[in-house]
Amino acid sequence: MNGMPKSARISLFILMFNLFIALLGQGMVIPILPEYLKQFHAAGTAAGYLIAAFGAAQFIFSPIGGQLSDRLGRKPLLVAGLFLTVISDLLFAVGHTLPLLYVARFIGGIGVGLMVPSNMAYIADITTPETRAKGMGYLGAAMNLGMVLGPGLGGLIAEFGIRIPYFFAGGLGFVAMLLSLFMPETLPKEKRAVQQSAKREPIHRMIVDSFRVLYFPYLLLTLIITFGLMNYETVYALFVEQKYGFDSGKISILITVGAVTGIIVQVWLLGRFIRRLGEMKLVRLSLVIASAALLLMIPKVNLAYLLAVSVLFFAFNAFLRPTVSTLIANSAGDRQGYAAGLSTTYTSIGSILGPVIAGQLFDWQLNTPYILGAVILVLALVLTVRTANNKRKGTALHD
Repeated sequence: MNGMPKSARISLFILMFNLFIALLGQGMVIPILPEYLKQFHAAGTAAGYLIAAFGAAQFIFSPIGGQLSDRLGRKPLLVAGLFLTVISDLLFAVGHTLPLLYVARFIGGIGVGLMVPSNMAYIADITTPETRAKGMGYLGAAMNLGMVLGPGLGGLIAEFGIRIPYFFAGGLGFVAMLLSLFMPETLPKEKRAVQQSAKREPIHRMIVDSFRVLYFPYLLLTLIITFGLMNYETVYALFVEQKYGFDSGKISILITVGAVTGIIVQVWLLGRFIRRLGEMKLVRLSLVIASAALLLMIPKVNLAYLLAVSVLFFAFNAFLRPTVSTLIANSAGDRQGYAAGLSTTYTSIGSILGPVIAGQLFDWQLNTPYILGAVILVLALVLTVRTANNKRKGTALHD
């Protein structure tokens, strides 16, 4: 990234690699999930609960990770989170019962819950308000890259055994953990000492207190957006397999092309769109088009049509996540870890509710998750309008 010292660029690369590895394992499971779940005589509901177990762990541990990041520094939480994702991948590789797979996903959620707030806080530490959105975009691109290579690698490596991809992901996670040990700490000791002297808030108190922070509307927006998007992601492979009869190879192509689009958006287009439209206008535009793409998933046409709709959704989803994260980071002041932890917690709530409901709805009628997802994203659009109106009224009162 231009304008950053060499050491900061190296740290950014390692952070990107960390999230790439964390999402690689997630990406690997998508094209093989229908076949994988057949071993357990399970389908949409089980897929929903597997993803929800991950989200539940994030919900519990993200605020803890955010607070510990402000108290102990970013680096220890990065390393601990990566270690737990390695354990999760290995457990998933050897699991032969659904309960053990749920345990593995829960441990992985703990790891990501500790790691992601520290990643976001680290980016906030090494960037300026002007470059922060681009830094968040690079992190988003790394996550998308994991989703790009995950399905392809998963399908390729699964030729040697359907569980082999998880051993592979665990090995890469161990390498990422070792790399993180060489990263510099970005939170000065004096700031850590201030946070250590403060009483640590319990999770329920943090949630209650979050209603009063300046960026609460953005946290609520994060929850609603995640809920809507998870309706798309949770059942995508199952939806495509049942509606079109596509195998894991074609599903991998769809996901790969869509995720490549997301990378292009976040690396080359995000900064330009924010400069031209501003964060909030870009969020609104993305919500409108993403909700339309969800509804366009419903008609059955052909592979080219499905590919076009998937690309449309991935592109504007790629705008949403880093832009809302930037709005939160720019409002957080010195408590970047705390804010990042809250952001991940609200993401986790959406990641719990979205998959469970999507899985249940899919087993009832395969189109309903996409209808509900579109409705939820429209509600998020309404929230952005009301937030802007409230801000204008508040400004007028002070004039």
